[in-house]
Amino acid sequence: MDAINGKVYLVGAGPGDQKLITLKGIECLQRADVVIYDLLINVKLLEHCPPHTEKIYGGKMTGEQEQRQAEIDNLMIRHARAGKTVVRLKGGDPFIFGRGGEEALTLVGADIDFEIVPGITSAIAAPAYAGIPLTHRNYSSSVAFVTGHSAALKADSTIRWEQLATGVDTLVVLMGVGHLREIAARLIQHGRSPDTPISLVHWGTTPRQKTLEGTLADIVQKVEVANFRNPAAIVVGEVNTLREQLRWFDRNPLFGRRIIVTRARAQASDFAECLEAYGAEVIQFPTIETRPIPNNVRLGRAIDQLATYNWVIFTSVNAVEYFYRHLRENGKDARSLGTARICAVGPKTVAALDQIGIRADYVPLQSRGAVVAAELERVAGQKILLPRASIAADDLPNGLRDRGAIVNAIPIYETVKASAADREALEGALHNGQIDMVTFTSSSTVTNFLEMFDLCPPAALLDRVHIAVIGPSTAATVKAHRLTVDIVAKKASVEALAEEIVKFYTRKEKRV
Repeated sequence: MDAINGKVYLVGAGPGDQKLITLKGIECLQRADVVIYDLLINVKLLEHCPPHTEKIYGGKMTGEQEQRQAEIDNLMIRHARAGKTVVRLKGGDPFIFGRGGEEALTLVGADIDFEIVPGITSAIAAPAYAGIPLTHRNYSSSVAFVTGHSAALKADSTIRWEQLATGVDTLVVLMGVGHLREIAARLIQHGRSPDTPISLVHWGTTPRQKTLEGTLADIVQKVEVANFRNPAAIVVGEVNTLREQLRWFDRNPLFGRRIIVTRARAQASDFAECLEAYGAEVIQFPTIETRPIPNNVRLGRAIDQLATYNWVIFTSVNAVEYFYRHLRENGKDARSLGTARICAVGPKTVAALDQIGIRADYVPLQSRGAVVAAELERVAGQKILLPRASIAADDLPNGLRDRGAIVNAIPIYETVKASAADREALEGALHNGQIDMVTFTSSSTVTNFLEMFDLCPPAALLDRVHIAVIGPSTAATVKAHRLTVDIVAKKASVEALAEEIVKFYTRKEKRV
């Protein structure tokens, strides 16, 4: 095998819930130079990739599968032969109806090194999130997975429906909603009782999950009435009778609620995770965004002289990402840091450095600039590089200078009002009652959000949603626009705000 070749990892992304990917799958993403991802993966997984990773959408729509598959095969081979680490990120498990076997054989034929990283298939995850155990000692001792594509129903299909109908206790059919009538008819024709319970789980493991229950005799009519569509897992068997007792996911307090988070994307993850843990579907609509300082001569000069610095201090994830991007764009990597010691402020900054293979030498106990400056030991005469935001406060560099350090504080990114690329779609969702709540964590998020919809009066835009905020000043800004504030967090934290939102909807449901 050619030594210059890279390696391809065929990674199962899991069924939709981003936390159901394996640790090994995340490790692959953290090392990836190129990621080729499928339609049904949770795109939040791509946030595990280093800043330099090239992300390529490889989804295949109806009618173009073979052509697109050939393109994907060529992409894997070409990037691997260029010496890159390639992750082929596939929904569910690569070897469960994912064409992972075919792609692996293609790599074998091209003499490309590869590895399979299994994933959790929706065939088991979607029923589990719906409260349906595929096996149970009193109901099912066998289970089979079946593809629901049209080829499975043709006369020359290798699937033995006459044996599966009664030979297996639980059947799970993937992507079969479009052929449900034929599937149900085949099973009944070959001896399965028309009264057999059946459940369809749509978008399993995600906040959009919906479960439709019936029997083989009536499920087709129910699907038509409900306009039920793929992607869905179809579960056939007596185990479906346990759902009422075991359902848990759709009983979360915020399940089915669609909540807008207006924080900057880099700051929104903790809040989003809190809300998602309670079952909400979070729509991130940041009202501010960051971008690199263009033509940054000072940064270029500092990077050329990295070997002369004793310390490099990173105070945010953005600082890490933009600094490393500049390194890569100039043909350099972490080795250019030489013997410089690294200070990382905050756990997320530490994690961002870990992703690019840089270990922090020092992590301050607090994040306030003055405290960091006081904590750092023996800085007198030390040369310190501080890449940071253009609007960053000066308490950190000034505190270090007061202690005798030589500080080069360089703005490498700026914060601007976010673009309104998704504005029209979100405005339509707000007007149509498809959004339950909008959250604001500062007065600037209120002002920027409303300015993005400047052609629509605030009262008309938000008259069908609830509003939750952190702090009295944010609440005052909302009220200044003649809007009603439904929730004000008692503590100034996103965790407290999430808890207040849960209490709000719990009380509301009790009143209904």
